[in-house]
Amino acid sequence: MEKGESSSAKLSEDEVWAKLIPVDSRYSEIELRLKETVICSEVMNSSSEKQEWCKITRNVDLVSAMMQNNSSKAIVIDGTVVQDEHAAVIKCGSEISLGPSDEGFVKYRLEMMPTEESRRYMQISLDVEDAKCCICLNIWHDVVTAAPCLHNFCNGCFSEWLRRSQERRSSVLCPQCRAVVQFVGRNHFLHNIEEDILLADPSLKRSSEDFVLLDSCASIKSPLEQVLSSRKSRRKRERSPSDAANSWEPLCPQCGIEFGGFQCNESTVHLQCQACGGMMPSRLNIGVQQHCLGCDRAFCAAYWRSQGVNGSNLHPLCSPETFKPIAERTITRIPSLAHEKNHYEQNITERCIREMTRSLQDVVADWILKLDKREIDRTRMPLNHAEMITSSTYTCSECYDKLVSFLLYWFRVTMTTHLLPSEVGQREDCWYGYACRTQHHNQEHARKRNHVCRPTRGSHM
Repeated sequence: MEKGESSSAKLSEDEVWAKLIPVDSRYSEIELRLKETVICSEVMNSSSEKQEWCKITRNVDLVSAMMQNNSSKAIVIDGTVVQDEHAAVIKCGSEISLGPSDEGFVKYRLEMMPTEESRRYMQISLDVEDAKCCICLNIWHDVVTAAPCLHNFCNGCFSEWLRRSQERRSSVLCPQCRAVVQFVGRNHFLHNIEEDILLADPSLKRSSEDFVLLDSCASIKSPLEQVLSSRKSRRKRERSPSDAANSWEPLCPQCGIEFGGFQCNESTVHLQCQACGGMMPSRLNIGVQQHCLGCDRAFCAAYWRSQGVNGSNLHPLCSPETFKPIAERTITRIPSLAHEKNHYEQNITERCIREMTRSLQDVVADWILKLDKREIDRTRMPLNHAEMITSSTYTCSECYDKLVSFLLYWFRVTMTTHLLPSEVGQREDCWYGYACRTQHHNQEHARKRNHVCRPTRGSHM
């Protein structure tokens, strides 16, 4: 193992933040431990002489670096020629050739290492707009989370919203998405992020007077509280039945009107459909799926279809196509998610299916059958409850595309070489397989290496 030669102060001599991995295993890996490092190593495959050829400076984002060419020849970084004294940004997965690839120059691949410093950076690396309360439009203060929609607010802001909503309505709606809020609680994890943001940018901090006002309004004290409090119960007893009936606002078609032998009342918990935004009553053990098993989100198509309810302008209902069993779905195009969004690999799969004189639907149906027979390793299936997925499972369109992408991976890796186009079957596997990042921004690398394979290096092994 070699170490680069340093020309500046050290970050931490014991901490390796990146490595240059040689393509040819005869050469040693080069560890980068310092913020600024001059690299001196073999340049030609035919010579053991070491030469100084670049300087690598770690960037402040901790996930990239600047490579300056210090040699007398051009070097190639991710297919781009970098002349003497010029520089280019390198990231994890960047491929570096110390000269033209067909002239015997040594090649390296950059591998970024997770460090304590970078992990700390990643904890607070987020868009500040995502950490703002939609009520006051400031960074959260004593942040609370509403459920089941999981939107976040200042404790004082939401407490005041809660108080006013309980005075006027039978249910409390989320200020951000208008879903019915069933529970709310203080979020200690996001509270830590809230503090990190204010430490990083003190200009976002509000005045002490604002904090005092917010704290005086805050009524949520525990990690989880039911929104329908005893105050609401007392208020209901003080009002006449006719007043309560007149003030109750219907949320769905079954509020006030019976369909399918069921009618909502004031205590019925409702779910918001993630496709159309409409509401439906939450009903367990009725034999109708209301949640996608792949993502746990609520969808109303199957429920309203079972109840014989049609949509209206007042109560939107989504199309049956948005939520249905896997076996009832059809597909005519390869999903954009397939093969980690590598368009070159997607085109290869499409060509293979076409040359087999089969349709995409036929191939997917075959692999769904294999899924039912449990002939496929589900470790990488990108769905929740992967072990429970079968052809009869109800999924949303997004999760179905993820499932098809997963099945097409297995279709390709089990395909014998002679069934692949001749120029494709001769490619070498990329070390990082499906987890390779370079395939997304370097078309030449995506074309020259097979990425529908398991990684042999990196954290995904």
